[in-house]
Amino acid sequence: MSTDLTSEGAVVAAARKVLATEAQALQLLSDHLPADFEAAVRLILSARGRVIVSGIGKSGHIGNKIAATFASTGTPSFFVHASEASHGDLGMITEADIVLLISNSGETQELGDVLAHSKRFSIPLIAISSRLDSTLMKAADCKLLLPPAPEACPMGLAPTTSTTLTLALGDALAVALMEEREFKAEHFRTFHPGGKLGAQLSTVTQLMHGKDALPLVDINTPMDEVLIEMTSKGFGTAGVLQDGRLVGIVSDGDLRRNMAKLMQSTAGEVATMNPVTVPPDMLAAEALALMNTRKITTLFVVAEGAPIGILHLHDLLRAGVA
Repeated sequence: MSTDLTSEGAVVAAARKVLATEAQALQLLSDHLPADFEAAVRLILSARGRVIVSGIGKSGHIGNKIAATFASTGTPSFFVHASEASHGDLGMITEADIVLLISNSGETQELGDVLAHSKRFSIPLIAISSRLDSTLMKAADCKLLLPPAPEACPMGLAPTTSTTLTLALGDALAVALMEEREFKAEHFRTFHPGGKLGAQLSTVTQLMHGKDALPLVDINTPMDEVLIEMTSKGFGTAGVLQDGRLVGIVSDGDLRRNMAKLMQSTAGEVATMNPVTVPPDMLAAEALALMNTRKITTLFVVAEGAPIGILHLHDLLRAGVA
């Protein structure tokens, strides 16, 4: 199939124009953050219930994503379709909740029943719109005004820039809320237990082998007994203890380096002392990075100097961390 270079150039130019238009709009939003932004964050933080997000059409799709981002980052939230709300789903919205309504024009008729419901039961209302004088914005307790920016659509009709701005504003709210709640990686994993992200947010203690699997010998153990321990536990290494504390490890590399006098030596004479270890609460992804940096495949997990587990590279691979 022949390629029209002129047409290809026009396609690329069109794409760049869209991206430049939306990038400029995002910068405009950053420079003119809505005056009520912090008030909206404080309002959400004070909520006894959830953040109920609603919209219609493209605004509805964006609202769905905002609600999902809230919910996964520590702010209880869900999306209510505006049309379904008019047919019974208004019952999902309680007086303990906060309503976030999205409408670029601020005059979306389908939001009328949700708006009326929030006013009837004195439910706090946050609005995202590009028109300050719209019905929606006049009714809102917190007004998140989008800056005047052209749609990237050449006809200026299809929601493009406006939906990008709304999505970005939702992300800004979610991240601000995360920081105010001091939401950390271990909390994030609670809402993301599956897939690669969940694996990367696992902690060492969730993936390690426990005490029963540990290959351990005393510092004075003869090397013939050390070899038996290394072979029986199957990790290719043994931890060396002194007074219950891990003071060294014997690895395959240590065996090769001491081959000439190996069977006349003790564990302490062969071991690499002061080994690299990890705490049980370290993220698995951090443990993997440490393995890669130190070019090792096994890490002992230590608490207060004593070994409590062992983590192998294969454990990380099986869990999907790598």
